[in-house]
Amino acid sequence: MQDILKHLQVHIPFDQLLQHLDKVLRERINPEIAFNSAILDGFKEPDYASAATLLREAGHSITFHGPFMDLRPGAIDAKIRRVSLERFKQVFEIASCFRPRSIVFHPSYDEKYYVSSGRKWLENSIDTWMQLVPLAEGLDTRIALENVYEADPGCLGLLLDALPPGRVGFCFDTGHFNAFAESGLEAWIERLGSRLIEIHLHDNRGALDEHLPIGEGTFPFARLFAILKERKLAPILTVEAHSEKNLARTLANIGSLGFLEGFGSPAEAEGQTAAAAKNDARPGEVVR
Repeated sequence: MQDILKHLQVHIPFDQLLQHLDKVLRERINPEIAFNSAILDGFKEPDYASAATLLREAGHSITFHGPFMDLRPGAIDAKIRRVSLERFKQVFEIASCFRPRSIVFHPSYDEKYYVSSGRKWLENSIDTWMQLVPLAEGLDTRIALENVYEADPGCLGLLLDALPPGRVGFCFDTGHFNAFAESGLEAWIERLGSRLIEIHLHDNRGALDEHLPIGEGTFPFARLFAILKERKLAPILTVEAHSEKNLARTLANIGSLGFLEGFGSPAEAEGQTAAAAKNDARPGEVVR
């Protein structure tokens, strides 16, 4: 299991990290530490600093997942954007203790929600993320924007085209793609592969975001890993199992299916997929 874990980050909320810190250290688990509003309001700098010291001194690879519930970085309402930005800045303050390799955020675009407001969403989103780029630069980390309800890669592509490739890239969530996307896997990697920083690994049966162990749903993992090897992409790989039982099954399934053969550890993967995408929109891409 250790041979598999060394290749992966494992999603864990900060409050649960504190409860299981001994196990995380003992089993050499590389955490993707997640934050929500309750965590941001309930813990103080010493809580973060002590955990960060233990993890960093033990040599763990650390990534972050920012809060997303109720937050809309491209909101039409300026007050909603300000609150979203304040929450994101709180994460960067905490990141100064941990020095994570990446920080994942949800750009929160849904064409069914932003009906006829897509262009304004894009403009507002660019402004929000550009305010965070200097913070990422100061910590030498990268912002990874994750697909959720997007039907195709077009709107995220346009957003990333406007943001600096050295600091802002793409987090491909396999479960969200499988449940909500309409474009095929190859289309997503073709458009966003050059900006790929991280992949969230979990499965479902194509209708709901179930967070099943890899191989127990319908996502085409064999094809995904074949594409990554064909394109020589080595993103950070993060398991989003959401329970110890599902984590154990995920690790067992990854081992039996052999997906990680040829992949390096998280540290070895650093920087290998930071190639810049072309800084212009692809023909036919429109955010309405």
